[in-house]
Amino acid sequence: MSIPSFVIGIAGGTGAGKTTVARTVAETVGEAVTRIPVDNYYKDLSHLEYEERADVNYDHPSAFEWDLLREQLDALLMGQPIEMPQYDFEIHNRKDERVRVEPSDVIVLEGIFSLFDDQILEMLDLKVYVMTDADVRILRRIERDVVDRGRDLEGVIEQYLETVKPMHEQFVSPTKKNADVIIPEGANRMAVDLLVEKVEAELVPGEAEGDAERTVPLDVGEDRPTRVELESSGRPDD
Repeated sequence: MSIPSFVIGIAGGTGAGKTTVARTVAETVGEAVTRIPVDNYYKDLSHLEYEERADVNYDHPSAFEWDLLREQLDALLMGQPIEMPQYDFEIHNRKDERVRVEPSDVIVLEGIFSLFDDQILEMLDLKVYVMTDADVRILRRIERDVVDRGRDLEGVIEQYLETVKPMHEQFVSPTKKNADVIIPEGANRMAVDLLVEKVEAELVPGEAEGDAERTVPLDVGEDRPTRVELESSGRPDD
């Protein structure tokens, strides 16, 4: 059982393309990567009726079970498997079943609040923020929630205006200051390829493994990595 040598946090607003970035990294690098969606750590609201759960502000940090996320991420970093919760967006609640997740060489934590919690930030070697225009993000949100999650259009738009947009401005967008890398225009291919190269470099024997301390590939300063913006040469990859 491996002890992870590199942990990446990928954050950004709803529909920014962060899940695409995380999946691309995981699929390209292969079994060496474990992906942890922050969405799986929404609080268990089984004690509430459906109508009450539907009224909860799921775009506020208080909607997440931070203690469990910290505990399980720390366990993975210690080389221990976890039983990761699963979430059902159609019923606004956690599923009964959990998925056993084994630690791997690289862990990717992905979600709107991946760069929000101070304790989790200390566990991350590389912090990435995916930045996409708000108009593009709302269109992606509508498509995802209506088509993939079976929600009605009116409800999705109402939620965006009442909670998603203001919560993004208040809590999510400010986490850009914690990022080492900012990827503009969503999951553009050039930026993702560069990120994959960074991850693969960590897996080279004798480099990522065997170092006295875990280091970040973009480390060019004494205290912390300098923030780098990866510019796109083409259209974003949806």
